[in-house]
Amino acid sequence: MQHASLLTIEQQRSTTVKTAVAILRPLFQSAGCFRFPRVVFFPNVSSTKLILASASPRRAEILRAAGFTFTVMSSAVDETPVPGESAQDLVQRLADAKAELVAARAVGPAIVIAADTAVLIDNEILGKPRTTDDARHMLAKLSGHVHDVVTGVTVIRLPDAERRTFVETTHVRFAQLTPEELTSYLSTDEPFDKAGAYAIQGRAARYIPRIEGCYYNVVGLPLARLCHSLTELGWSED
Repeated sequence: MQHASLLTIEQQRSTTVKTAVAILRPLFQSAGCFRFPRVVFFPNVSSTKLILASASPRRAEILRAAGFTFTVMSSAVDETPVPGESAQDLVQRLADAKAELVAARAVGPAIVIAADTAVLIDNEILGKPRTTDDARHMLAKLSGHVHDVVTGVTVIRLPDAERRTFVETTHVRFAQLTPEELTSYLSTDEPFDKAGAYAIQGRAARYIPRIEGCYYNVVGLPLARLCHSLTELGWSED
Protein backbone atom coordinates (compact mmCIF):
# COMPACT_ATOMS: atom_id res chain seq x y z
CA MET A 1 0.00 0.00 0.00
CA GLN A 2 1.44 3.37 -1.04
CA HIS A 3 2.18 5.87 1.68
CA ALA A 4 -0.30 8.79 1.73
CA SER A 5 2.54 11.30 1.44
CA LEU A 6 3.76 9.99 -1.89
CA LEU A 7 3.29 12.46 -4.72
CA THR A 8 1.39 11.47 -7.82
CA ILE A 9 3.09 11.81 -11.18
CA GLU A 10 1.17 15.00 -11.89
CA GLN A 11 2.14 16.49 -8.52
CA GLN A 12 5.77 15.61 -9.19
CA ARG A 13 5.63 17.38 -12.54
CA SER A 14 4.02 20.41 -10.93
CA THR A 15 6.72 20.50 -8.23
CA THR A 16 9.43 20.31 -10.92
CA VAL A 17 7.97 23.30 -12.75
CA LYS A 18 7.70 25.34 -9.55
CA THR A 19 11.30 24.50 -8.64
CA ALA A 20 12.50 25.60 -12.08
CA VAL A 21 10.63 28.89 -11.73
CA ALA A 22 12.21 29.52 -8.32
CA ILE A 23 15.71 28.91 -9.77
CA LEU A 24 15.27 30.92 -12.97
CA ARG A 25 13.46 33.96 -11.56
CA PRO A 26 16.60 35.47 -9.91
CA LEU A 27 18.57 34.90 -13.12
CA PHE A 28 16.03 36.79 -15.17
CA GLN A 29 15.96 39.63 -12.65
CA SER A 30 19.76 39.89 -12.54
CA ALA A 31 19.73 40.18 -16.34
CA GLY A 32 17.38 43.14 -16.13
CA CYS A 33 14.21 41.15 -16.84
CA PHE A 34 12.13 42.31 -13.91
CA ARG A 35 8.96 40.63 -15.23
CA PHE A 36 9.43 36.89 -15.22
CA PRO A 37 7.52 35.10 -18.02
CA ARG A 38 4.19 33.73 -16.88
CA VAL A 39 4.24 29.96 -16.47
CA VAL A 40 1.02 28.00 -16.53
CA PHE A 41 1.22 24.31 -15.72
CA PHE A 42 -1.26 21.86 -17.19
CA PRO A 43 -0.99 18.44 -15.56
CA ASN A 44 -2.75 16.56 -18.34
CA VAL A 45 -4.82 18.38 -20.97
CA SER A 46 -6.37 15.12 -22.12
CA SER A 47 -7.90 14.70 -18.64
CA THR A 48 -9.32 18.22 -18.63
CA LYS A 49 -13.05 18.12 -18.01
CA LEU A 50 -15.52 19.74 -20.37
CA ILE A 51 -18.23 22.04 -19.03
CA LEU A 52 -21.24 23.00 -21.13
CA ALA A 53 -22.36 26.47 -20.09
CA SER A 54 -25.94 25.94 -21.21
CA ALA A 55 -29.14 24.41 -19.95
CA SER A 56 -30.20 23.67 -23.54
CA PRO A 57 -31.12 19.98 -23.88
CA ARG A 58 -30.43 20.23 -27.61
CA ARG A 59 -26.81 21.32 -27.16
CA ALA A 60 -26.28 18.65 -24.54
CA GLU A 61 -27.70 16.01 -26.88
CA ILE A 62 -25.36 17.08 -29.71
CA LEU A 63 -22.32 16.63 -27.46
CA ARG A 64 -23.64 13.39 -25.97
CA ALA A 65 -24.38 11.88 -29.40
CA ALA A 66 -20.85 12.80 -30.53
CA GLY A 67 -19.39 10.83 -27.63
CA PHE A 68 -18.31 13.68 -25.37
CA THR A 69 -18.31 13.39 -21.59
CA PHE A 70 -19.17 16.68 -19.91
CA THR A 71 -20.93 18.42 -17.06
CA VAL A 72 -23.53 21.18 -17.30
CA MET A 73 -23.50 24.50 -15.47
CA SER A 74 -26.27 27.07 -15.84
CA SER A 75 -25.40 30.37 -17.51
CA ALA A 76 -28.47 32.60 -17.54
CA VAL A 77 -27.67 36.06 -18.92
CA ASP A 78 -29.71 38.99 -20.18
CA GLU A 79 -30.21 38.28 -23.89
CA THR A 80 -31.64 41.69 -24.80
CA PRO A 81 -29.99 43.00 -27.99
CA VAL A 82 -28.11 46.28 -27.85
CA PRO A 83 -29.66 48.88 -30.20
CA GLY A 84 -27.98 48.66 -33.59
CA GLU A 85 -26.21 45.42 -32.73
CA SER A 86 -25.79 42.92 -35.57
CA ALA A 87 -26.90 39.31 -35.17
CA GLN A 88 -23.27 38.16 -35.33
CA ASP A 89 -22.17 40.62 -32.64
CA LEU A 90 -25.18 39.69 -30.48
CA VAL A 91 -24.59 35.95 -30.42
CA GLN A 92 -20.85 36.36 -29.86
CA ARG A 93 -21.41 38.81 -27.00
CA LEU A 94 -23.88 36.47 -25.32
CA ALA A 95 -21.66 33.42 -25.83
CA ASP A 96 -18.78 35.36 -24.23
CA ALA A 97 -20.98 36.36 -21.29
CA LYS A 98 -22.19 32.80 -20.70
CA ALA A 99 -18.70 31.33 -20.88
CA GLU A 100 -17.22 33.96 -18.58
CA LEU A 101 -20.02 33.52 -16.05
CA VAL A 102 -19.37 29.80 -15.77
CA ALA A 103 -15.58 30.12 -15.97
CA ALA A 104 -15.67 32.39 -12.91
CA ARG A 105 -17.36 29.58 -10.92
CA ALA A 106 -15.62 26.54 -12.38
CA VAL A 107 -12.62 24.76 -10.92
CA GLY A 108 -9.89 23.89 -13.40
CA PRO A 109 -8.36 22.27 -15.23
CA ALA A 110 -11.43 22.55 -17.43
CA ILE A 111 -12.68 23.79 -20.77
CA VAL A 112 -15.91 25.79 -20.77
CA ILE A 113 -18.14 25.70 -23.86
CA ALA A 114 -20.83 28.33 -24.40
CA ALA A 115 -23.03 29.20 -27.36
CA ASP A 116 -25.90 31.45 -28.37
CA THR A 117 -28.09 31.15 -31.46
CA ALA A 118 -30.30 33.62 -33.32
CA VAL A 119 -32.27 33.65 -36.56
CA LEU A 120 -31.80 36.51 -39.02
CA ILE A 121 -34.16 37.46 -41.85
CA ASP A 122 -34.44 40.79 -43.65
CA ASN A 123 -32.05 42.30 -41.08
CA GLU A 124 -34.46 41.38 -38.26
CA ILE A 125 -33.13 39.25 -35.42
CA LEU A 126 -35.54 36.58 -34.26
CA GLY A 127 -34.91 35.24 -30.79
CA LYS A 128 -37.17 32.97 -28.76
CA PRO A 129 -40.91 33.71 -28.96
CA ARG A 130 -42.55 34.90 -25.76
CA THR A 131 -46.14 34.19 -26.80
CA THR A 132 -48.09 32.19 -29.39
CA ASP A 133 -48.70 35.39 -31.37
CA ASP A 134 -44.98 36.10 -31.30
CA ALA A 135 -44.26 32.61 -32.64
CA ARG A 136 -46.94 33.02 -35.33
CA HIS A 137 -45.34 36.27 -36.49
CA MET A 138 -41.90 34.66 -36.70
CA LEU A 139 -43.06 31.60 -38.63
CA ALA A 140 -45.12 33.70 -41.03
CA LYS A 141 -42.04 35.78 -41.73
CA LEU A 142 -39.87 32.71 -42.36
CA SER A 143 -42.49 30.99 -44.51
CA GLY A 144 -41.42 30.72 -48.17
CA HIS A 145 -38.08 32.46 -47.64
CA VAL A 146 -34.40 31.81 -46.92
CA HIS A 147 -33.05 32.92 -43.56
CA ASP A 148 -29.75 32.70 -41.69
CA VAL A 149 -29.11 30.87 -38.46
CA VAL A 150 -26.10 32.33 -36.64
CA THR A 151 -24.45 30.79 -33.60
CA GLY A 152 -21.72 32.39 -31.55
CA VAL A 153 -19.40 30.03 -29.69
CA THR A 154 -16.89 30.79 -26.94
CA VAL A 155 -14.51 28.16 -25.56
CA ILE A 156 -12.38 29.03 -22.51
CA ARG A 157 -9.59 26.85 -21.12
CA LEU A 158 -8.95 27.01 -17.39
CA PRO A 159 -6.96 27.98 -15.48
CA ASP A 160 -5.06 30.17 -17.99
CA ALA A 161 -8.26 31.59 -19.59
CA GLU A 162 -7.00 30.98 -23.14
CA ARG A 163 -10.02 31.14 -25.44
CA ARG A 164 -11.34 30.54 -28.93
CA THR A 165 -14.37 32.29 -30.39
CA PHE A 166 -16.22 32.07 -33.68
CA VAL A 167 -19.59 32.66 -35.34
CA GLU A 168 -21.08 30.03 -37.66
CA THR A 169 -23.78 30.82 -40.24
CA THR A 170 -26.15 28.40 -41.98
CA HIS A 171 -28.63 29.36 -44.70
CA VAL A 172 -32.04 27.72 -44.28
CA ARG A 173 -34.84 27.57 -46.85
CA PHE A 174 -38.29 27.42 -45.29
CA ALA A 175 -41.24 26.12 -47.31
CA GLN A 176 -44.40 28.14 -47.80
CA LEU A 177 -46.68 27.24 -44.90
CA THR A 178 -50.41 26.96 -45.39
CA PRO A 179 -52.63 28.52 -42.70
CA GLU A 180 -53.52 25.00 -41.57
CA GLU A 181 -49.87 23.97 -41.28
CA LEU A 182 -49.03 27.08 -39.32
CA THR A 183 -51.88 26.55 -36.89
CA SER A 184 -51.04 22.88 -36.52
CA TYR A 185 -47.39 23.59 -35.75
CA LEU A 186 -48.29 26.28 -33.24
CA SER A 187 -50.49 23.79 -31.40
CA THR A 188 -47.37 21.82 -30.42
CA ASP A 189 -44.86 22.87 -27.79
CA GLU A 190 -42.06 22.86 -30.34
CA PRO A 191 -41.98 26.55 -31.39
CA PHE A 192 -41.22 27.78 -27.88
CA ASP A 193 -37.80 28.18 -26.27
CA LYS A 194 -36.19 28.09 -29.73
CA ALA A 195 -34.77 30.92 -31.80
CA GLY A 196 -37.03 31.61 -34.76
CA ALA A 197 -39.85 29.51 -33.21
CA TYR A 198 -38.94 26.22 -34.86
CA ALA A 199 -36.87 23.07 -34.36
CA ILE A 200 -35.20 21.61 -37.44
CA GLN A 201 -34.62 18.36 -35.55
CA GLY A 202 -38.36 18.01 -34.87
CA ARG A 203 -41.65 18.53 -36.67
CA ALA A 204 -40.37 21.60 -38.49
CA ALA A 205 -38.04 19.38 -40.53
CA ARG A 206 -40.95 18.67 -42.89
CA TYR A 207 -40.99 22.37 -43.82
CA ILE A 208 -37.25 22.71 -44.54
CA PRO A 209 -36.33 21.34 -47.98
CA ARG A 210 -32.76 22.68 -48.04
CA ILE A 211 -29.96 24.11 -45.94
CA GLU A 212 -26.49 25.37 -46.84
CA GLY A 213 -23.99 24.91 -44.06
CA CYS A 214 -23.78 23.05 -40.77
CA TYR A 215 -26.96 21.24 -39.71
CA TYR A 216 -25.88 21.17 -36.05
CA ASN A 217 -25.49 24.94 -36.16
CA VAL A 218 -29.23 25.21 -36.80
CA VAL A 219 -29.88 22.94 -33.83
CA GLY A 220 -27.70 25.19 -31.69
CA LEU A 221 -24.07 24.01 -31.63
CA PRO A 222 -21.78 23.83 -34.70
CA LEU A 223 -20.03 20.61 -33.79
CA ALA A 224 -17.22 20.41 -36.36
CA ARG A 225 -15.88 23.90 -35.66
CA LEU A 226 -16.24 23.33 -31.93
CA CYS A 227 -14.09 20.19 -32.18
CA HIS A 228 -11.48 22.19 -34.09
CA SER A 229 -11.39 24.81 -31.31
CA LEU A 230 -11.07 22.13 -28.64
CA THR A 231 -8.11 20.65 -30.52
CA GLU A 232 -6.47 24.08 -30.78
CA LEU A 233 -6.75 24.40 -26.99
CA GLY A 234 -4.98 21.07 -26.56
CA TRP A 235 -7.94 18.96 -25.56
CA SER A 236 -7.80 15.27 -26.42
CA GLU A 237 -9.88 12.20 -25.67
CA ASP A 238 -6.76 10.04 -25.26
